[in-house]
Amino acid sequence: MLRLLTLSFLLLPALGWAAGYQVTYTATLERDAPEAEVEISLQGERLPSKLVLHLNPERHRELASESPLSVDGDEATWEPAGDGATLRYRFVIDATRDNGRYDSRKTDAWAILRSDKLVPPISVTSPPSLEATAQLAFRLPEGWSSAAPYAKVKGREHDYVIVDPGRRLPRPKGWLILGEFAARQDMIAGTDVRVAAPAGQGGRLQDALAFLGWTLPAVKAVFPDFPERLLIVTADDPMWRGGLSGTRSLFMHRDRPLISGNRTSSLIHELVHVGTAINGGKQADWIVEGIAEYYAANILWRTGGMSDYRYRQTLAWKENWAAEADTLFRKRSSGPVTARAAIFMHRLDLALREASNGQYSIDDVARALARHGGRVSLSLLKEIVAERVDDAVDVDALIAEVESMGADT
Repeated sequence: MLRLLTLSFLLLPALGWAAGYQVTYTATLERDAPEAEVEISLQGERLPSKLVLHLNPERHRELASESPLSVDGDEATWEPAGDGATLRYRFVIDATRDNGRYDSRKTDAWAILRSDKLVPPISVTSPPSLEATAQLAFRLPEGWSSAAPYAKVKGREHDYVIVDPGRRLPRPKGWLILGEFAARQDMIAGTDVRVAAPAGQGGRLQDALAFLGWTLPAVKAVFPDFPERLLIVTADDPMWRGGLSGTRSLFMHRDRPLISGNRTSSLIHELVHVGTAINGGKQADWIVEGIAEYYAANILWRTGGMSDYRYRQTLAWKENWAAEADTLFRKRSSGPVTARAAIFMHRLDLALREASNGQYSIDDVARALARHGGRVSLSLLKEIVAERVDDAVDVDALIAEVESMGADT
């Protein structure tokens, strides 16, 4: 019997039940070089027959491999051969947004970027049973450190184990900081939190960590599937003067206050994005941004950061700002559109509590959207509400009510 069992396991790869393979993403940075040298290496008895990389031609350059490779515009088709194959390219780190501010930047002392930009999206052709394990490795100048929202490979200072649930080819995602930087770290409500900034810019790291100790438990109470690791990167000009969320991570400009003058928190806003990990479908970005902006003030209120009176003032301020937007339904939600969306979420919360005698609230809806993950829509929002209170809450009527705000001004 033992011989039969052993033979069966040996035959599994031949029957299509193949063991996995290893992918290693290696980025090499030099102090005086503006680009990273990147290698994607595959090792295993069986490899995917084809990988298609969806490139940004302005940033992913000079692709090369000993295996068959063709590049057509923003797509590169790679056909790994044998039991090992490597693809190499150069990645331009510096990148600016429309206002000229950097959301990816390298100096001779540090680099801040997102790993999901460093390694572009990849489509894989392989048997469904063929899965990969992955690592992200950095080769850095002497004296440089690294921080990524992943666990380190044991005994390796700059190598990380990539976790990408549901993907046959795990790909690194989230913010990175490399180089000479300061950091503070603590375990908060079960999440390993690290806050980091370039050397000389880390004067408020302990403030941020203390703020998270106060507010993150409340965020996790709403979103219990919040990541077990969180990396927050902060930096001064010329970086983007706001917040940008990523997988298990976020960037926040050093000058952004933990609580703004209008009694909302950009940091909580981005934490909610990390906790939900959702994005808007067609004209549904207001749902994603509205939830984040609702909790940006509500978490402060429910944790004692402001009185009932001040919270009502904050809602009134949002209503006044929302009057500057004519509709929720824009491709991208920002400013007054997001304020209008936050007011909708507040009114939905009141309607849910009333219809269910306090059994359900906006927390239940936000949690359900987060567990759905990925792209969300108005139809999904309606479905989640209906599952809890049937027809007792008319989402369309609430939208119409919010859409009418400021119509007479």
